[in-house]
Amino acid sequence: MIQFVETPNAPLPAGHYTQATVWNDLIFVSGQLPIHPVTKEKITGSIEDQSRQVLENVKAVLEAAGSDLNHVLKTTVYIADIGLWEPVNALYASFFGEHKPARAVVPTNKLHYGFLIEIEAVAVRKTNS
Repeated sequence: MIQFVETPNAPLPAGHYTQATVWNDLIFVSGQLPIHPVTKEKITGSIEDQSRQVLENVKAVLEAAGSDLNHVLKTTVYIADIGLWEPVNALYASFFGEHKPARAVVPTNKLHYGFLIEIEAVAVRKTNS
């Protein structure tokens, strides 16, 4: 049975989707934008500020689904310009540390609300063993 994840620790969906879906031990995290979950503030500052908030949102959804960043299998990172790759990669590496999930970086023309980044993820649940 498919489970739907909702946590107040990440921005609630504004459209017809859920923060994540879970099938067996697989977790599919919807694209997260740089929106603060409590204040609802749209983070429009530097790419580093936006990336940090997006990764915090991904982390919060993963935790609500019974996982964490060390159990991410793959991410897709959408950035508004390929010139943003280097600072995004540096912050991404600091978040994931030694864990290196598969990843695609997709340069786009525009993202919702004029944001510079959006990240979606696929992970597995942590096991109790």
